[in-house]
Amino acid sequence: MTDQDTARVKALEAELASLRAEMQDFSYTVSHDLRASLRHILSYAQLVQEDAGPLLPPEALGFLNTISDSARHMGVQMDGLMELTRLGTAELHIAPLPLLPLLQDVVNELKSQYPQRQIAWQLPTELPTVLADASLLRKALLAVLDNAMKFTAHKPDARITVLAEPGAVVEAHSPTVQLTVQDNGAGFNPALSAKLFHAFARLHTSKQFPGIGMGLALTRKIVERLQGHVQAVGVVEGGCTVVITLPASGTPA
Repeated sequence: MTDQDTARVKALEAELASLRAEMQDFSYTVSHDLRASLRHILSYAQLVQEDAGPLLPPEALGFLNTISDSARHMGVQMDGLMELTRLGTAELHIAPLPLLPLLQDVVNELKSQYPQRQIAWQLPTELPTVLADASLLRKALLAVLDNAMKFTAHKPDARITVLAEPGAVVEAHSPTVQLTVQDNGAGFNPALSAKLFHAFARLHTSKQFPGIGMGLALTRKIVERLQGHVQAVGVVEGGCTVVITLPASGTPA
């Protein structure tokens, strides 16, 4: 390595340290300063409801309920934003990772979380091994499959299919794996697909489906940190397909 290369590496390391420090400052501001103000809004709205509620007209009580509900929703959004921020600076532990046991673990968690749901799961019996951080990839799979469960909630014949196949070789001797999650749920307007992976992006109303629109944003952040990429295609009332491409491992599954 030349002196110029060494200087460039040191400059990049210094820039990374600076960015991490900025993220820590941002996280502190969100988790302490902004949340303190939010707690005040919620607390005083509840005090007014308790003390003056019987004296207020129904319309005014509705306004107070809207204030309280919005404050709670903002608190959930802050949690999501904090999670997204942490993912950008989390230490990575990249290693060969068999996909099958990870997938089975995530599916079992979702089945226990939603025992009332009747879903036709179509899962592979074999999956390849990828190079990834197990904890982060688990979060991504959980977000994608949770979305699939959410948006099939109104389907009496809900179906979720997971499959994997070799992906394109993006660089010499750098094979990839494509993990595909398909559902037959509500889908979305393909013209709006560019919005899917942004924080708080929602293509359906909260009355139709709960959530804050953070799942795919977290997924994209994770997959990009794992040197992969993610895309989604959908059709209104025709389901959604999410494809996650990750570096393949030479280690057998």
